Amino acid sequence: MKTLSLLPLAPLRAGLVALLLSLAPALPASPGAAAGTIRVIAGLMVPLTDETGARWLPSGDFPDGEAVDRPELRIANTDIPSVYRSERYGMTRFVRKIPNGNYVVKLHFAVTYEAIVGPGQCVFTFDVEGNVTRDFDLFVKAGGALKAHVESIPVTVSDGALDIRFTGQVGNPTISAVEIVPQP
Repeated sequence: MKTLSLLPLAPLRAGLVALLLSLAPALPASPGAAAGTIRVIAGLMVPLTDETGARWLPSGDFPDGEAVDRPELRIANTDIPSVYRSERYGMTRFVRKIPNGNYVVKLHFAVTYEAIVGPGQCVFTFDVEGNVTRDFDLFVKAGGALKAHVESIPVTVSDGALDIRFTGQVGNPTISAVEIVPQP
């Protein structure tokens, strides 16, 4: 009797994943967003469809930090409050493989931790592909707690990955979402 040897599973699994990804529908663009926009919700491990119908991917691009979801919060200054009800805090990096090119990176923030009640309690630095923002006081920038704030940073990616570094100064760095918008 002839026995069959099993093929290694890793190449088959990788091929199946590539096939499924090629057949998956594209993520819908939010109004005003460029085709190919990548949206990552920082505090969730499952996808999110926001109030405009845009789909946000789970937060697999942060190698560290903690995630928290607060679905009961009422967030002001935005049409998409669901994006700001979760967050990642205490993280040091975000890395996402993307094609080389020009992008606008939108960092979505909101003060959602109840112990932050005023300026100077959540201050950090972030570096998006060499564009450094120092002494970022989230409470001041957002205009208070439970208010959405977006920082838009134009970048050029030349190494196949978008790199964002976070350094805490007072309290923990925190972020709700990252949006990567291709530019011509």
